[in-house]
Amino acid sequence: MSSIQELKFSDTAMQEYRELLGHYPTRQAALLPTLWIAQREFGWLPDAAQDYVASLMELPPAHVRAVVSFYTMFHRKPVGRYLLDVCTNLSCRLRGADKIVDCLSSKLGVRLGETTPDGKFTLASVECLASCGTAPMLQLNQAEYYENLTEASTLKLIDELASRDI
Repeated sequence: MSSIQELKFSDTAMQEYRELLGHYPTRQAALLPTLWIAQREFGWLPDAAQDYVASLMELPPAHVRAVVSFYTMFHRKPVGRYLLDVCTNLSCRLRGADKIVDCLSSKLGVRLGETTPDGKFTLASVECLASCGTAPMLQLNQAEYYENLTEASTLKLIDELASRDI
């Protein structure tokens, strides 16, 4: 994906985008949810996707890039099928998040910020996911929470996810 011409929302995504605009007072105010649509549509947000969104929304590309680079939930490089966001904020860290990260890193053979060679898993750390009372925890694919993790429950989760692909 190297140019805006190569990228285009599907008809469904474009309809969602148009409906979205009706809920915001300005195009700029709709940028975050539009970036979510783009990330879902393209899998990640390379420069070309950011340029497409800027063009679509009539915003300066630098503004879009600043927003994408500020928020950790936007991916500027491809991620695996299973994105494992481990909370490493204070509460989770005090309750064993570092052990969970080490366990995942060892099991998957990757460090934080890396994706397994088969493209199945990406291991990432994130700031507070607002589950301090059930720490340590991780978020799978920015959708599902796994809380009160132990090394055993973490390894079980990875085995279950890996078995989905067999």
